[in-house]
Amino acid sequence: MSQIQDNYKEVRRKIDEKCKEIGRKPEDVTLIAVSKTKPLSDIEELIKIDVMDYGENKPQELRDKFEMVSTPVRFHQIGHLQTNKVKYIINKAVLIHSVDSFKLAQVIEKEAAKREIHRDVLIEVNYAEEDTKFGVKKEEVLPLIKEIASSFRHVHIRGLMTIAPFVENPEENREVFKGMHQLLLDIKSENIDNVDMSILSMGMTNDYLVAVEEGATMVRVGTAIFGERDYS
Repeated sequence: MSQIQDNYKEVRRKIDEKCKEIGRKPEDVTLIAVSKTKPLSDIEELIKIDVMDYGENKPQELRDKFEMVSTPVRFHQIGHLQTNKVKYIINKAVLIHSVDSFKLAQVIEKEAAKREIHRDVLIEVNYAEEDTKFGVKKEEVLPLIKEIASSFRHVHIRGLMTIAPFVENPEENREVFKGMHQLLLDIKSENIDNVDMSILSMGMTNDYLVAVEEGATMVRVGTAIFGERDYS
């Protein structure tokens, strides 16, 4: 067992335990191993223990890993996506977590239609309204969803995503996660055509267990699995 495999299993075990504790099914929470900036060999290491979901920030990095990986896996585009980079991942990312404008959805529609494919997306919400983060404000989410859902045939909204503030104490993000879950339920109750509010992507290495307690269906964990990143 390699260190990375051990780390993954430990994170998964904590999620499963937390689910049992609060009466959720462990299989209702997908653990996305955030492999951004990490070598393909790290992914190959996790493939050996049947890990299928990986998160990438940069479209070109996702594309390259998709083309070189030994076994087909599910790559998620979790980082900010510029319109001119959509073409790199449109037929490679299983889910785009970071749709934050009508314009971006428009380009995803155009690229998907060109290839006659359909693409699942999440709307990125800047719930804490941090200046340094991408995402739409909470009051803008419903109007944007309605506009995208009624305009495009190849783009399907599957839920919401947020990047909570980086905090030392994960409890500080509980209100953000709670608010996101409520927002998801409120939008779900609108029963909008072509919208299926089943995914809530939130929680990272420092706060994923609080996110699970508050209803996350996907958590994005990198450092706790792959170790610290070297951005130099």
